[in-house]
Amino acid sequence: MNASNTLSTFAAIRIFMWRTWQSTQNNLFTFCMDAILSPVITLLIFTYLFGGAIAGSTAAYLQFFLPGVLVLTIIPMTVYSGTTICQDIAKGVYNRFRTMPFWQPASVIGPLLTDGSRYTIAILVAFGTGVLLGFRPEGGIVGAVLAILYIIFFAFSVSWIFSMIGILAKRPETVSGSSMFFVYPLLFASTIFVDSSTMPKWMGGTANLSDVLAGIGVCLLLIVIFAPLTMRLYLTKPNR
Repeated sequence: MNASNTLSTFAAIRIFMWRTWQSTQNNLFTFCMDAILSPVITLLIFTYLFGGAIAGSTAAYLQFFLPGVLVLTIIPMTVYSGTTICQDIAKGVYNRFRTMPFWQPASVIGPLLTDGSRYTIAILVAFGTGVLLGFRPEGGIVGAVLAILYIIFFAFSVSWIFSMIGILAKRPETVSGSSMFFVYPLLFASTIFVDSSTMPKWMGGTANLSDVLAGIGVCLLLIVIFAPLTMRLYLTKPNR
């Protein structure tokens, strides 16, 4: 790839990132609900309503609950990557893109990268609220930053799955509906909501280095499988 092709590739990605961000700005209410209000309300309700019953005190529960809330906040947002693609296809914008002389994968990669900023804002809001309520990360600032990056990377890998679903689905509502079916049962089976003593042993405990590396490996595996598959389906999809 020569310099001009590289430049045009990054330019195309940047344009689609800007396009996705403009769409987010046009739907600020939904964005604020998902990235700001939802994590704050979830933290307040579970910490002060259920914290004493589950962990004995709200302070002890918050230390246990907040890391799980970061995941709970971010993963449902990964569906937006798929709905954005599905909306473009359903509205015929996809057909227009196929006739334009730019690097076609940019129309998938751009929204995915922009969603990373959405994830980051949501995580920072949830984490900042937790700190104000009394949460203190045991790993310090460095550990907290690494944990946040880990969650964002996990969300990015999962978003490829919903991007693929967005290409295959006929309506954006189908993409969001699939997230309800697959994601929420897994999220609410988490040990952050109930006492884990009656759950299988593998669902509890503290993650060690091997667990973290295994999690990173799963993220990479999801990207290796679903990124090429998503691109192939997108680039070979017949015009409507």
